[in-house]
Amino acid sequence: MKDLPKEPLSSEITPKAVYVNRREFMKNGALALGTAAATGSALLWLGGQGPPPDVPEVAAASADNPLIVAGRSYDVPDEAQTPNRDVITYNNYYEFGIDKDDPARNAHTLVTRPWTIQVEGLVARPQTIDVDTLLNWFPLEERVYRMRCVEAWSMVIPWLGFPLASLVKRLEPMGSAKFIEFTTLLNPEQMPGQRSPILKWPYVEGLRLDEALNPLAFIATGLYGSVLLNQSGAPLRLVTPWKYGFKGVKSIVKIRFTDEQPKNTWAIAAPREYGFYANVNPEVNHPRWSQANERRIGEFQRRKTLPFNGYADEVAGLYAGMDLRANF
Repeated sequence: MKDLPKEPLSSEITPKAVYVNRREFMKNGALALGTAAATGSALLWLGGQGPPPDVPEVAAASADNPLIVAGRSYDVPDEAQTPNRDVITYNNYYEFGIDKDDPARNAHTLVTRPWTIQVEGLVARPQTIDVDTLLNWFPLEERVYRMRCVEAWSMVIPWLGFPLASLVKRLEPMGSAKFIEFTTLLNPEQMPGQRSPILKWPYVEGLRLDEALNPLAFIATGLYGSVLLNQSGAPLRLVTPWKYGFKGVKSIVKIRFTDEQPKNTWAIAAPREYGFYANVNPEVNHPRWSQANERRIGEFQRRKTLPFNGYADEVAGLYAGMDLRANF
């Protein structure tokens, strides 16, 4: 049997259906390319080679815009935090393009105010909530979490936000609710990547309700002490550090409680490669590369991947008795 590659090739990272349609995406994304050309100064600044550009969502990264933090928890004391510049310029956010730097170049088109979140399904009181009202419900915490991408790279990120469990309890799901589903904004004018059918839009992700109530599950509204930038998922994104990064649905506009397992976007796109649970598991390889180790952004040497991304003590009990190969 042929050995698995130590690191996936760039053409292997993206599911085949997406990779084959790359030319179509670029053709349909001509407007996005025009935007990128207009923000060349942004790339120079983000690379440390020029002054901050006059592009609001990129220039905001250099602004003095601190958030008030009530507490700090879940640090990773023995691991260096990934530099902020890398965190905000190396992203998977296909709504703004399929290359890692596309979100930083293109996401300034996203308008995050006004912004509302619909709450639907098996819940005591379906409602539409203004994001600023929601943000006033909970004190902000800082949590330094590992983030492991399914593509075998990783970061350590200081998020700001609040426990997902606090939001779930406030919304009062019915006893029949077993899952929670999150949906990203659908707006091709603001999100040029949605003009191409590389994925089924809008982006959808979900958790079992007991996963959502786990203390690690987090709704991020900022990182590195400041408000969340558009390319990082503003104004609200999900963070589940024991799962692969594609579970981290961004720019959330709808939360639905249901008794059926949600059909998440990547599992629809490539069901052999991306499952619903997406727990970090070094013993279960991606069909096209090994998951036994990872490339930490900013480091030269690869490191071993930890079960549940190092959070087994907190979350392994959620999956007691489950076949984690079948439920990948």
